[in-house]
Amino acid sequence: MSAYLQQCLLTLLSASIAISHADSNVAQLQQQVSQLEQSLTQLKSELNRIQGSSQSAGAAHADAGEEGEDTDAADDQSYVTRAELQGIQSDVENYKYQVQRERDTKTALSTRQLLINGVVQAKASYIDEPQITLPADKTGSTAVNHRRSSFDLGAVQIGFAGNLFKDYEQGKNLDFNLRFGTSPQTGTNNSYLNLLDAQLIYNVLPTLSADTGRLSVTFGQQLLPFGQEVQATEDLKPTINNALFSLPGYGYGLALREVGLIVRGDALPTVDYGYNYRSPMISYAFGIVNGNGANKSDDNDDKNFIGRLRYTLPAQYNSWLRELSFGVSWYQGRSNLFDTSGALASFAGKGDVLRKGFDIYYNHHPFGVTYEYVQGEDDTYRNQTASVYKRESESHTGTLFWNFGEQFVKGFRNQGRYDDWWPKSYQTFYRFDSIDRDKNAANQSIDIHSIGLNAFFAETTKFQINLNHVNNELISKNYNELVAQFQYGF
Repeated sequence: MSAYLQQCLLTLLSASIAISHADSNVAQLQQQVSQLEQSLTQLKSELNRIQGSSQSAGAAHADAGEEGEDTDAADDQSYVTRAELQGIQSDVENYKYQVQRERDTKTALSTRQLLINGVVQAKASYIDEPQITLPADKTGSTAVNHRRSSFDLGAVQIGFAGNLFKDYEQGKNLDFNLRFGTSPQTGTNNSYLNLLDAQLIYNVLPTLSADTGRLSVTFGQQLLPFGQEVQATEDLKPTINNALFSLPGYGYGLALREVGLIVRGDALPTVDYGYNYRSPMISYAFGIVNGNGANKSDDNDDKNFIGRLRYTLPAQYNSWLRELSFGVSWYQGRSNLFDTSGALASFAGKGDVLRKGFDIYYNHHPFGVTYEYVQGEDDTYRNQTASVYKRESESHTGTLFWNFGEQFVKGFRNQGRYDDWWPKSYQTFYRFDSIDRDKNAANQSIDIHSIGLNAFFAETTKFQINLNHVNNELISKNYNELVAQFQYGF
């Protein structure tokens, strides 16, 4: 390569000399010769440097070859043709088109972040006491004639939750929750899909750090923050039937949604990042609601007030005192009273409504216990005496449960497994549920003893079987009920 470069330079030199002679400019010729010599010197230096680098690389490859390494692959140089490059570009464009088409035609889209969830319960029941309901009208559509068994759909719900504003700096997000649901009806198929939850939630305090307190404001239709049973979601309830005090009719109807404004928060949390565990020592909630049920405007000018305070022992995740808490709840308001002695009902003023609750919760794998006490006071109008009577009532609900299986150990759930693997687990329980609807009157109590088994065999799926013994003094009957339910969520 060096001889070739020298020949090229000499050729250039000869051409320059010829031009110089033609112009008869000796001084210019000497200047050009000097410049060409400098260029030749620089080219020789660059050539020596390149040759030295090549020799060093060859020596390194030779040493690697002596050690048994393959040096042929290092010396090979791969090239692609223009056609191959264009083929790769075409494949990338086809892949982009396929992904975009799948998103447009196979994916549900929303303007903002959206999570769709729901729960379906399919159950079968048998009661050894025939159920009889007399016709309420001429059609007899609500009549029940000696029924002992039935197939039913329990809670069927679909919900939509998402984010309306995301605060990336402090986590003061604005979220929403919308849920619809239905329940089985006796003697009719008019099981309409009703609005359950419709609310906006604003996080007043930052939520990015787990070791700081939280504070949120929820406006709209929502569950009341009263006790444990009312706020528990379907996937966390051990029994198929809800506690008596939470139901309308026999109980206080606390499980019904209310429309209003509720503030929720906590303080002094205990955090264990290794177990992804957060437990605030103080949790609280308070608010104001209409007080006359879901999907209704207020029926008077008085608002009802709700409040709850919960204390949880500050214990680490591995402590046996973990998840031991005590709570108190309070609900107070006024309701309309009616005189029904005439052909048409008439207003008889307003009466006070008061609910006071106390609850204990302890859940430490594999054992758990919960207890809830609720006391109620209701002003009731008596047509016979045309006077207001204060009806006092109380309720006790206690549950003992024992868990066994891998699901209740966080380490098993966090294992990476293929597809729909989920650790199998089981839960046995005993529950005592009692309510005395009027402490000053006889034969007003209902007692239910329940034993059951819950089998968890998928992340959102469980099978439940409950055996209930019911002592109902209102109808002076004792009977047994066997209920089996398959519940799945998404």
